[in-house]
Amino acid sequence: MQDYLGRGFMQWLEQLHMYGMAFNGIAILTDADHRPVAWGPKDAIAMFLRPDASEREEINRLLASIREDQGKNEHVYVTDLILSDQARIGRLYVQIVPNSPIKLPKEAWTAMLACSVEAARREKLEWEEGFARLRKQDVLFRAVQKLHATIDVDAVLQEVYDNMKEVYPASEIDIYLSQDYHSNAYFIKPLTFGPFLDDANTRAFMEGKIQLEEQGKRVKWLSVPLAGKQGIYGVLQIVAKQEWLDDSDVRFIALLADSAGSAFENAKLYEQSNLLISELRLINEITRRLNQSLKLNEIFNFASHELIDIFKADSVCILQVDPEQRTMIVKASNETKLINEHFPPDYGFAGSVTSTKEPLIVSDYRHDPRKPSRFMDLTGARSLMASPIIASSEVIGVVLVAHREPNYFSYDNFKLLQVLSGHIGLAMVNASLHAEVRRMVITDRLTGLYARHYLDEQINFMQKKDFCGSLIVVDIDHFKQINDTYGHQVGDKILIQVSQIIRSCIRDSDIAARWGGEEIAIYLPQAKMHQAAQVADRIRSRVYEETDPKVSISCGLSEWNWEDEKVSVESLFYRADMALYEAKHAGRNQIKLG
Repeated sequence: MQDYLGRGFMQWLEQLHMYGMAFNGIAILTDADHRPVAWGPKDAIAMFLRPDASEREEINRLLASIREDQGKNEHVYVTDLILSDQARIGRLYVQIVPNSPIKLPKEAWTAMLACSVEAARREKLEWEEGFARLRKQDVLFRAVQKLHATIDVDAVLQEVYDNMKEVYPASEIDIYLSQDYHSNAYFIKPLTFGPFLDDANTRAFMEGKIQLEEQGKRVKWLSVPLAGKQGIYGVLQIVAKQEWLDDSDVRFIALLADSAGSAFENAKLYEQSNLLISELRLINEITRRLNQSLKLNEIFNFASHELIDIFKADSVCILQVDPEQRTMIVKASNETKLINEHFPPDYGFAGSVTSTKEPLIVSDYRHDPRKPSRFMDLTGARSLMASPIIASSEVIGVVLVAHREPNYFSYDNFKLLQVLSGHIGLAMVNASLHAEVRRMVITDRLTGLYARHYLDEQINFMQKKDFCGSLIVVDIDHFKQINDTYGHQVGDKILIQVSQIIRSCIRDSDIAARWGGEEIAIYLPQAKMHQAAQVADRIRSRVYEETDPKVSISCGLSEWNWEDEKVSVESLFYRADMALYEAKHAGRNQIKLG
């Protein structure tokens, strides 16, 4: 203020002198806070008050003297300086030398001074407005250059904020974004939507139009949409605190927001394209590695570890649906307490996914407890993504990915999980088909026992790592007579009955295989001959008691141990076969040791 007050005061004294109306005395102009701004000596040359201490002290003494004589001395004249807008901006103190002529009424002095100050103020405002326009143009030019050279979303938003703060340092500036966006910047805030929300930011975003509040010709606050060619991404809001906004400010902010919206869109598209490329590479790598494994447990464990790494999750759980048992089984999880736990098919979030065949996302489990969840309770998680594993239009499993922070997972994370779940499903199907084909290859179709070649392979393998083992060769007595008497279907039925009895009499580690025709071989790893004889006798007695029509069996046994001179599958079978031959010729329904 002091600059245009002093300039107007100088022009006033110069005008008085120019028109021969100068007075003999001294004048002092103070501002609205009664501080001296400028003074005019007797030669009518106005001076700004310099920071010189001696001069300031002199003027303050003179001003104090004039104030003391105010109302007492007719040579002292004091009046307020009021402009056309009725604003009191200062006070004029005049002390005239006694007996000197006054060529102009004192009231005219004040009017002339007011005109001079107002002209100086108008000139200053015009200069400031012109400078502000040039400054805004410069800021806008530099901002547009930087924004369109930037392909980083964070850098775009920071550039917008910095430029706004450069022009409007005292105003409150915030950027509200509609998309999933995590930032530690205090000026970035989420744009909230809801049926009962109707604030300016929401309207600016929904309508794509500037929202503002005016007081006279001034703008108090302004909300401008950040729009690109493909949509609106957020809102730039400025709330004026000290400086008021006018039409030129609205135009400047609108242009800046328009450039920022385009730059944000370009940076977002670049970011999304890079993310898409990364996701495709990730999907390709995971698919390749999933398909390398043909064992379900390996697939589950690999997928569990990869999902934790990909989504930076705290917990993962993969469940397999068993339609026959009507249950869901936890097959893999970093929470070991959950592994192999069984849940009803309608339990928790996994049950919802299974029944609807649709994925779901929970932003905050603490405030959205739609379903009971042992997984969420055990892990203390608040964010959850759940996706079905589908094969042939049926849900064969469910993937759960969780984090302890609320609102942790983005929509992009949600979409990626669905894609990965599909590939996990394909790997599961491939592994299941491979296991089924292998089972069919190594299994006798009629009896359900292993095939002879599988038995040979396993005995050969165990003879290389174990210390001993025993072999039982079983032959159904008079089997040809049964086929001739009752028919081959009954003969098949007898084979199935004997096979079931054998399976129920042996350990899980023992291997029973159809050796050929009506002969069945049983290998007992790490078993001595006397142990094998007990098993064989138990099988023989149960076959005789439980088969219908009643049949008997003969058994030949052999064993090996690491001290034998020759250890081979052939010699083991040969000795067992010879023992079986002895049992047959000794009257059948008995056991012989080879």
